[in-house]
Amino acid sequence: MPHALVVDDDHDSAASLRELIAGEQFTVAVAHNLRDARRQIALQQPDILLLDLRLPDGNGMDLLADPKLVANSEVVLCTGHANLETSIQALRLGAADYLVKPVNLTQLQGVLSRIMKPAALQAEVQGLTANLDETGHFGHLWGRSPPMKRIYEQISRVAGTSVSVFITGESGTGKEVVAQTVHDLSRRRKRPFLAVNCGAISPNLIESEIFGHEKGSFTGAERQHQGFFERASGGTLFLDEITEMPLELQVKLLRVLETGRFMRVGSTTAIETDVRIVAATNRLPYQAVSSGKLREDLLYRLNIFPIALPPLRDRVADIPLLANHFLAAICEQEGAVRHFTPEAMASLVTYPWPGNVRELRNVVQRAFVMAQGEAIDETWLPGGHEAAAASAWGGLGGPELPAAPAPAPARLAEPVQDSDAPSITLPIGTSVAQAERALMLATLRHYNHHKERTAAVLGISLKTLYNRLKEYAAEGAAPPEHGTAAQD
Repeated sequence: MPHALVVDDDHDSAASLRELIAGEQFTVAVAHNLRDARRQIALQQPDILLLDLRLPDGNGMDLLADPKLVANSEVVLCTGHANLETSIQALRLGAADYLVKPVNLTQLQGVLSRIMKPAALQAEVQGLTANLDETGHFGHLWGRSPPMKRIYEQISRVAGTSVSVFITGESGTGKEVVAQTVHDLSRRRKRPFLAVNCGAISPNLIESEIFGHEKGSFTGAERQHQGFFERASGGTLFLDEITEMPLELQVKLLRVLETGRFMRVGSTTAIETDVRIVAATNRLPYQAVSSGKLREDLLYRLNIFPIALPPLRDRVADIPLLANHFLAAICEQEGAVRHFTPEAMASLVTYPWPGNVRELRNVVQRAFVMAQGEAIDETWLPGGHEAAAASAWGGLGGPELPAAPAPAPARLAEPVQDSDAPSITLPIGTSVAQAERALMLATLRHYNHHKERTAAVLGISLKTLYNRLKEYAAEGAAPPEHGTAAQD
C-alpha cells in the first residue's frame, strides 16, 4: 500500500486528514513538528507528504530545502495560511501541489490518485531533453532553436506542478500543442485533456458549455448537460482565446479558480472540481486588459506561470525540421514519397510566415498535392514563382498570395508591398486598440475588402481578422461587408 505522512501541528486537523487518507487505501503516519517529520521519513519514506507551513519548530518549507530528504516523495502543501507567493515559492522548491484548509475532499482524492515519484517525472523529462538533438522534438513540439529550448525548459519545470499556465503568442505558433505537452508530462496525463476555443462558442451558450446546465434551466434544455469542468475532472482544461470569453463569464471563472467550486446553469448546488487550467491568447495580455477584453484580476490569477511562444520568423533554423516533419507525416498518410529540393527549402526559409507554424503546415500540404513527381520544387511555395503560385492558389479556391512576402507584425510601421498605398496619421495619445482598429480597417478598404490579402499584409491570421471585424461591427465601426465570393 502507498504510504502518506501528514505533518501538521493542529492535532484535530491531522487526525481528520489521517482518516480521509486512510479511507483511500493508504497507510498514514502523523508528525506534529519538523523534528518528528524527519524521524518519520527516516523510518519509512512516504510516497506523499502533506505538509503544513507553520510548525512549532520552523517552516514546513525547511523540509523542501533538503532535496535528499524528500527526493522520492511527492510533497503537497496542506495549510490554512497559503497565499499565492508562498504557494509559488513552495512549487519552485519542488512541491507538486497545495491544498487549503479546510481540505476539499474531491481535490484531496485527486491528489492521492495522481501520485508519481518526482524522480520518475524528472527522468522522463531528462530523456526528452537528452534526445532532443537526435529526434528534433520535445513531446508534441518540434524545433531545436534556442527560443524553443527555452520553452522546453519552462514546460519541464511547470508540467509536474498544479499551477495555472498562461500561454501567449501569435496565431499559429502552437499554443494548444504546448498545452497538450504540459498535460502529457504531468501527473494528470491519465485523465482528460479538453481544449475549448472561447471565441468559437456562441456567447449565449458558452456558460452552459463550460459549467453545464440542469434540465429545464432554459428553453431547449431537455436534459442535464455536463460542462467542460465536469468532463475534464482530474485532468486539464485548455481555454484558448480566453480574451474572447464574455466579461460576465470571466467573473464566474475567477470564482471557480479561487474556490474550486462551480454551479451548473439553473442549479443552486455547488460542485467541487479538480481541474488544471491552461489558458491562451494571441493578444498582448495587458493590452487586452486596457481594451476591456480581459479582467485584470483574472489575468493575475491565470498568469502564475507565463509561457510566451516565439513566432516562426524568430526561429528560422527550425523551418527545415518542421517542413520535413509535416511532409513525412503526409507521405506516411498518403502512402507516397516526396522530398523538397534545395531551392524549395531555401524558399521556405526566406519566407516570413505571417501565419506561423500553421501556415507552414498548410503550405506543405498544398505543395505535396501539386507536386508532379517525388521532388517538390519552389513553384508552389510562397516566395517561389510568385505569379504561377498566386494564379494556381486562386484557381484552387485558396487564399491569393500577396505580391511580395508579407512583413512581420513587428514591422507594421515600415512600408508594405504597395509603395503607392495611402497612409494614415494618428494623433499622439491614440490608444493601441484604436490604432489597431484604424490600421486594420484602412488596410481592408485599400485591398477592396479582400480579407485573405488583408490578413497576410497585416501579419495576422484570417481568423483573428474576422474576430476583430466582428468586434468593430458590434461597435458600429466596421465597413459594410462586400466583395466577390472568391475573395470572402
